[in-house]
Amino acid sequence: MRMSVWDKPRVIGNAENYPQHIALPRGCFDAAMDLLQDNGIEPKIVLYLETPLDSSEIKALLKKLGIGAAELVRRSEDEYKASGLDKDSSAEDYVAAMARYPKLIERPIVVRGNKAVLGRPPENVLALLD
Repeated sequence: MRMSVWDKPRVIGNAENYPQHIALPRGCFDAAMDLLQDNGIEPKIVLYLETPLDSSEIKALLKKLGIGAAELVRRSEDEYKASGLDKDSSAEDYVAAMARYPKLIERPIVVRGNKAVLGRPPENVLALLD
């Protein structure tokens, strides 16, 4: 039986404590999985809406991405309006909102070691395979 994964972003990791992971919407999942497997990486999948990232994990992810918290937020989600965020919100406000509303986190995100990239298009993952 195949279950729908609509509206269920995933985190994929292939190391203990998930130091290497990727968060994917359904549309990118198959392409990214194929790309990873073609490069000898067998990822582990974690549903991050069911096990949300906490503030410290989001901050660590931002550091690996090298971007500000506001750049990681999906403003098109209903949760963005519910969060009360606006252009004057602080980085801490954005991190707290992403911890509270995981759907706000831009995805896919691929992490390997101390580096991360936004994985859209999936080929961006290749930058981390060197």
